[in-house]
Amino acid sequence: MKFTLLIIDDEKNIREGLAANFEMEDYNVKTASNGADGLKLIEKGDIDLVITDLRMPGISGEQVLAKVTAETPGIPVIILTGHGSIDSAVDAMRHGAYDFLTKPLNLDQLGMIVKRALESREMKVQHEQLKQELADTSSLKEMIGKSAAMQRVQEMIRKVAPSRASVLITGESGVGKELVANAIHNLSPRKDKSFIKVHCAALSETLLESELFGHEKGAFTGAEKMQKGRFELAHGGTIFLDEIGEINPSVQIKILRVLQEKKFERVGGEQTIEVDVRIVAATNRNLEEEVKAGRFREDLYYRLNVVHIQVPPLRERKDDIPLLMAGFLDEFNKENGKTIKGLSNKAKAAMFRYAWPGNIRELRNCMESAVVMCSADEISEQDLPPSVSASAGAGGGENSVSVPLGVTLDEADRLVIEANLAANKGNKSKTAEILGIGRKTLQRKLAEWGSDAAEDS
Repeated sequence: MKFTLLIIDDEKNIREGLAANFEMEDYNVKTASNGADGLKLIEKGDIDLVITDLRMPGISGEQVLAKVTAETPGIPVIILTGHGSIDSAVDAMRHGAYDFLTKPLNLDQLGMIVKRALESREMKVQHEQLKQELADTSSLKEMIGKSAAMQRVQEMIRKVAPSRASVLITGESGVGKELVANAIHNLSPRKDKSFIKVHCAALSETLLESELFGHEKGAFTGAEKMQKGRFELAHGGTIFLDEIGEINPSVQIKILRVLQEKKFERVGGEQTIEVDVRIVAATNRNLEEEVKAGRFREDLYYRLNVVHIQVPPLRERKDDIPLLMAGFLDEFNKENGKTIKGLSNKAKAAMFRYAWPGNIRELRNCMESAVVMCSADEISEQDLPPSVSASAGAGGGENSVSVPLGVTLDEADRLVIEANLAANKGNKSKTAEILGIGRKTLQRKLAEWGSDAAEDS
């Protein structure tokens, strides 16, 4: 990387001499004859380090330093001063200068100071980038999944999170829409502000309006004091409206006004309240169909649906089942004081064949039940709930393998291999021979899938 230095000095010989010296050292160099011009160049960006004289007519070096430390604190500032101003230079160090050097200048010494300052800046930049990457990873870590479908969802979250755009999250019940909303908030500039959740389907029309917008004392029977609503509490942050497809037209109008004007009144109140709130909404309904049926306002739909994130059902992302099972197994082992190592091949086959109408929520409940019921070091198909274990024998008998429509070739490959391994009681050599593949190929596939059988000899 080629760094850009800014040299500010009212003495032409010093300014031009330093520029020529650092250009020979392969730096980009910009110069300014006074503090005002120097600050204009800094405001334009692309400056990595500032070298400024301390005493200059007009805006002094101290003022340049104060401006840089306040507005662009990542840029190191090196002060140049005469012997009579060393005390002022030391004071500048206390106020954020990286270092100072007295005139006449020792170019080798100045070069070393510049090099050290830029290395320190690079380390800080890399550290901040790493912190941001770790924050991104942490925010998405609950959204377990390496399937192509989930990678697309996560990429959309990363793109939309820094914006102010409203987001509509759709998908079947139990797919993890709330996790998506959490991730959007946590990766946004609003992450340090409130994240308020409202389950719209759980409240009646009157209660929902009061919950969202608040109410004044005496607004209705039982309103004994003024209460702020969720929109007011979410000011500066994010509000998550779950199951927004369930709300009635009168509340829809009020939400539309907040989106359009960022204003509302409490129930029973006349004071107009202004808020800065980002709205993330979710539903398992088809809102386009609801609009056509006249149950949902078209203008509100388009206001909410600026960015649309569709979360796929579990049956369309079966590649993620092993990761989800491992995560839930670890969680429920800890909760129940158990050390179950994994699932038998037949249990895994059952988990893969099952359609999971309740999605991740159902899978989680299934794993919790299996851990509780398991009395060995491995979960068998008998430990699974009946609805799931029944799928272990589905598809035409004990000596057949059922491959559901819609699964990927990799998923089908896995179902066939897992079923044959189970039938051969884990014998890899025999399984490889029956399938017409090499034992090493079988071993590699099991390792890629994270199968416990890959660790067995």
